[in-house]
Amino acid sequence: MTTRFQKLQDAIRDYGAAAFENLLRCKGLGEAIIDGLPAFLECNADCVTAVPPAGAFDPRKDYGEDAFSYRHREVIVLEPVQFGVALTMKNMEDSGALWLRTALSIEVTGDSFDVFVAQQPIIHIPLDYEGKLDPVFEAIYREFLNTFQLEVLEFNDKRFETRIGFVPEK
Repeated sequence: MTTRFQKLQDAIRDYGAAAFENLLRCKGLGEAIIDGLPAFLECNADCVTAVPPAGAFDPRKDYGEDAFSYRHREVIVLEPVQFGVALTMKNMEDSGALWLRTALSIEVTGDSFDVFVAQQPIIHIPLDYEGKLDPVFEAIYREFLNTFQLEVLEFNDKRFETRIGFVPEK
């Protein structure tokens, strides 16, 4: 007969196995996204890097596993794995570069991954994701493109010409 304590031990064992499987699968998908995005964007591989999903970071640094949220926890828990994707582009006007970052969140749910790119709608990707990542790449691309398009739209919005401005000091 199984005791209550043994049932608790079994539940903890099952939780640990699920948490570790989620971590490994999500890490693999995250790495595949980072590795495949340059081909989708038609840019050099060094333009795309994995970075922390939030906080200060250096887009030129190779964070490796430190880009993933699980690296900052002392224990493995069953939760979405988060990481950032940084895109660095050389400026056309000078010798500098511009970078953008967006955060991704991934978790295994049943027989698929639930992927969130920033605040965009959920993307379902099969566990066997090879050759099936274009919806994620497209969402990242849209997120980066929208960043600039929205700023330009606001800049060109004539309503703001008479509502806000700066007056030079006399």
